[in-house]
Amino acid sequence: MTSNLLLRGGTLLRPEPKTTQTADLLIRDGTIAAIGEDMGVEGDVPVYDASGKFISPGWMDMHVHFREPGYEQKETIATGSRAALAGGFTDVACMPNTDPPIHTRDVVEFVRERAEATPVGVHPIACVSKKRAGEEIAEMADLRAGGAVAFSDDGAPVQEAGLMRRALEYSSMLDRPIVNHMEEETLNPSGQMHEGEVSARLGLDGIPAASEDVMIARDIELAALAGGDLHVAHLSTARGVELVRRAKARGLPVTAEVCTHHLTLTDEAVERTGFDTNTKMHPPLRSAADAAALKEGLADGTIDALCTDHAPHASYEKAVEFTQAPFGILGLETAWGLIGRELIEPGILSVEDAVHKLTVAPRRILRLDVPEIVEGTPARLTIFDVSTEWTFTDDDIGSKSQNTPFMGSEMVGRPWAVYSEGQFVECSEAGCVTSDA
Repeated sequence: MTSNLLLRGGTLLRPEPKTTQTADLLIRDGTIAAIGEDMGVEGDVPVYDASGKFISPGWMDMHVHFREPGYEQKETIATGSRAALAGGFTDVACMPNTDPPIHTRDVVEFVRERAEATPVGVHPIACVSKKRAGEEIAEMADLRAGGAVAFSDDGAPVQEAGLMRRALEYSSMLDRPIVNHMEEETLNPSGQMHEGEVSARLGLDGIPAASEDVMIARDIELAALAGGDLHVAHLSTARGVELVRRAKARGLPVTAEVCTHHLTLTDEAVERTGFDTNTKMHPPLRSAADAAALKEGLADGTIDALCTDHAPHASYEKAVEFTQAPFGILGLETAWGLIGRELIEPGILSVEDAVHKLTVAPRRILRLDVPEIVEGTPARLTIFDVSTEWTFTDDDIGSKSQNTPFMGSEMVGRPWAVYSEGQFVECSEAGCVTSDA
């Protein structure tokens, strides 16, 4: 445990209100003890040189898949937490498509107990329906009492409108959002990639953008009818962005997230890589016009949060024909490098706005306390920069799996360390190392 630590000369970035301050930050017994300039310390206190780096509240990814229980060949809570640390995240919210699903209180508590051994806060999102079958609503009040921060059948949309209406009504009473996987599956249940010119050339069944748009439109109207908070998961279409924008203009309780891979890759990647199964994800990589609309939605505040939809799969599961491979890629380790390259460097988002979408926004959506950089508060911090240019390799992967299309990609900006739960973890090309004091 690194309960005592001096962070020397970093730029303290507070995303709300937007302020920066170059200062030393002293941590004692896991709490921010003092903030000031040229601070001296008594006793054997480790010092980390943070000059040239930012220190922000710890980042949160509100959409990951840690696979445990049931699919430990892909990822475990321990290895998923290691991936989170490698990406600079102190907190994650994990989706319920496990085996058994997170549809009963005991599974919620199992996930939370397993996470206690890591410095990462792992917050379970529980099922909307029992067994994620979309037929009978789960015991949402009991799940909330067990620690669930939201409800979703992610990996499977809530297809039945009446069930979704009831879930939203319960969400209003329980003060927890419903996070729906936005897809009308009957529009093409056998789709393998985005429906468009590329899928036509490749001869692959396509997943139309309309399948996402139709479900978003339906759920917005249900939220208007039933109340409750609706969160749009992994938004990927231009029309979807506009639907969310209009819902917010109506004053409806609708929020949205976007995954970093949908900002940087398009459906052309499937063709360019010769059917690399690491370009297969759900929702699929869309068109360049969709990617541009997502960036615009981030810039104007329509899209609240940045996430990854970190979805690990064992190597043998992806080493098959494209049509047989599962959907999903890693995301935690590449998130900040892509945000720096695609959003901050081009001026689409300021560093303060990008950090807000990784710290304040996801926690507010999930009703979690936002860490603060003030004296007397628990230290929950991410140390990073926005300018380091680096190449992503397998040495940068903390996950148990390696299914990423970004191997060998150039990144801009990287996370260097986190402080969380009384532990200081440094991450670099050599991996993540927990410092002891």
